[in-house]
Amino acid sequence: MKTKKISELEFISLMAALMALASISIDALLPALNNIANTIGITPNDNQLLITMIFLGIGIGQLISGTLSDSLGRKPVVYIGYGIFAIASVCCVFSTSLEMMPIGRLLQGIGLSAPRSVSIAIIRDKYSGDYMARIMSFITVIFILAPVVAPTFGKLMLDQFGWQSIFYSQIIFGLIAVIWLWRRQAETLTPENKKQVKLSLFTNGIKEFSKHRSTVVYTLIIGIISAPFLAYISASQHIFEEQYNLGDVYPYIFSGLALGIGLATYLNGNLVVKYGMYKLSLIAITSILILSGIYASLFYASNPSSIILIGFLGLILFATGFIVGNINALAMEPIGHIAGIGAALIGFISTIITVGLATLIGRFVATSATPVFLGFAICTASSMVMMLMVNRSTQRSTISLKTEY
Repeated sequence: MKTKKISELEFISLMAALMALASISIDALLPALNNIANTIGITPNDNQLLITMIFLGIGIGQLISGTLSDSLGRKPVVYIGYGIFAIASVCCVFSTSLEMMPIGRLLQGIGLSAPRSVSIAIIRDKYSGDYMARIMSFITVIFILAPVVAPTFGKLMLDQFGWQSIFYSQIIFGLIAVIWLWRRQAETLTPENKKQVKLSLFTNGIKEFSKHRSTVVYTLIIGIISAPFLAYISASQHIFEEQYNLGDVYPYIFSGLALGIGLATYLNGNLVVKYGMYKLSLIAITSILILSGIYASLFYASNPSSIILIGFLGLILFATGFIVGNINALAMEPIGHIAGIGAALIGFISTIITVGLATLIGRFVATSATPVFLGFAICTASSMVMMLMVNRSTQRSTISLKTEY
């Protein structure tokens, strides 16, 4: 089917919609975790599995979807992924045990990996450099609206129709996004860049990926720095509802904090071309390290008031908005020639790291939110060291090349 060229605004909106499907599938379910637990017999600690398992599925699935998108094309892989996601969503609706629901969420994540990773590959097909980071930032602004709206929407669906309706609404949203992609966005993988589906496609992609040191390091940074953020998302319902007795206003608190990320991401889109991805990311990481270190030092032994907690979280999440799009763009920059498998490997490796570390952090969030802030402090400190090292190495390589020339 022949498609007309779409505007940049529509392209940004479409990519955001595809990426937001994963966020909606995660955040809309947060207000319903206790209800689901009561229905199928999950303990409060096991509630976090319903969040971490979908992230794990996304990470695993990207290896498949990213590789296939370099061969079959970007759009067909999104269609396949949505089909898996829709089937898995129905399985979640009819789950009756602790084992069935996490497996359903894992399969949901595998399906969602396609629109998530392929969207990044499509963006890399069309843009590069700081301009790619700018486009990613504006996409993330719209994408951030999902966690702002999703918990409130999930709460409304829960109260009116039960937790099962949340899964059905996700299927409908995904169908709208997929039809939009089919009708309006042309295939971005050109025939000459298509690769035959075979094992060597994957192994050669790994070899090529491994050659780019900066890509490998930034991939590790994505995984490490995303861990405390995932731990916060997974434990937020427990923190605000159980520790602070704010169950009635929890969706609004979560949405308000997400707005801070959206505002920062919007500002990043306007500033990144002027100041660069590296500089903005490093400033944001340093800010999170200082803020989380102060909180952990002051409130290690006891919980502060909810106002203080929300204030510190708001500042940290605001700084996070200057990191996500920039670090992803820095990782993707050297591997535009293998954008599909490159995005898949970045997603897989970083997600495995994130899920492992977030699960570890989440296990300590029993009576206090301090473990989340300690996680932010440790992970940002590690990320800062890695960024400084890779930047110094890159500068030395550049100087060496200029000298030889």
